[in-house]
Amino acid sequence: MSFIKVDAMSDFSLHNLPYGIFSTPDNVKHRIGVAIGDQILDVSVIKSLFQGPVMSKHQDVFDQPTLNAFMALGREAWSETRKTLQTLLSADGSVLRDDISLRSRSFVHQNAATMHLPADIGDYTDFYSSRDHATNVGIMFRGKENALMPNWLRLPVGYHGRASSVVVSGTSIRRPCGQMRPDHTQPPVFGPSKQLDIELEMAFFVGGASQLGQPIPINKTNEHIFGMVLMNDWSARDIQAWEYVPLGPFLGKNFGTTISPWVVPMEALLPFVEPNPTQDPVPLPYLQHSDPYTFNINLSVSLKGQGMANAATICKSNFKYMYWTMKQQLAHHTVNGCNIRPGDLLASGTISGPDPESFGSMLELSWRASQSISLGGGETRTFLKDGDEVTITGYCQGDGYRVGFGTCKGTVLPALQH
Repeated sequence: MSFIKVDAMSDFSLHNLPYGIFSTPDNVKHRIGVAIGDQILDVSVIKSLFQGPVMSKHQDVFDQPTLNAFMALGREAWSETRKTLQTLLSADGSVLRDDISLRSRSFVHQNAATMHLPADIGDYTDFYSSRDHATNVGIMFRGKENALMPNWLRLPVGYHGRASSVVVSGTSIRRPCGQMRPDHTQPPVFGPSKQLDIELEMAFFVGGASQLGQPIPINKTNEHIFGMVLMNDWSARDIQAWEYVPLGPFLGKNFGTTISPWVVPMEALLPFVEPNPTQDPVPLPYLQHSDPYTFNINLSVSLKGQGMANAATICKSNFKYMYWTMKQQLAHHTVNGCNIRPGDLLASGTISGPDPESFGSMLELSWRASQSISLGGGETRTFLKDGDEVTITGYCQGDGYRVGFGTCKGTVLPALQH
């Protein structure tokens, strides 16, 4: 229990304490905050209270405008900070609770704050780690017999995305223009994408650092996984279909990727860990780990079109449907000696489950536009229209509390006229 009132349905219980970057109208400086209930604890105000053996020497990281310096300190620092925060915010903790002056300076209502990207993202990698999603897309484009490529069950397939176009929740996304070839008997055409899609994803931020040429062994990967966010990796399917051979996604993906502002630490998610999926064939030794690192995170996607009174839920899924774990993704990413830096972002790829309602993209929900997605009230979609607002939510359900991620939201703007 915390001395700050927290509703049982709040994403931000004392069991969570996610990190984010915020500003306020009276103080435009970007600063580190921790969400608790409907409040934000301004960590820069209370930095002197971090007196542990590690953080007493690194209080300056809480004056930074991003989480990168804190991420760089590593797991021991993250754990010590979390313990201090839990003590300070607990119902029994008197330091903050009883100091009226300090409390008034330390807390900001979330409605009064503007959220920003939590880190300066140097590099962004997107994986393709949902077997159900990969199978569905493979069936659509190659047939059931060739749904999965030969490498898919052997390694976590991924590609390097564009970090500059990763934006925080609430940022509008403009419909992209590009080359498409809707009629394969005719030359390609240029124009706005007609198949703008969502991708329900989650992502993790990397902490610590590694040296160029030095892989991170899979038994050390947990020392580098700082925390998780929700993600919508917007996709232009028609642009992607024409451009992706032979080097993979480019303009069909790099125009916008939305993440939620609050980074939920891995320690908050550990109570919701589940056994890893059975992997057959057994991965090569560098990808093997026996400890569970699959998480029961309830995920939902809603869509609200212009003129709709209420949003319609179009997908209910769960992060536990992933085939490759985050540990395997990071181990594979670095096995060739690729170095990582604090604030790098690694994404899951589209998260789809075994049932149609758990499909994490409109490509799947409409089965390549062969069927309509009902939004109620006569509204339907196959792909996104201008003005559509997409919201992703996610949470772990505890006994009388939640560990949630807030929202990952974006609205489609019309394409620019060329």
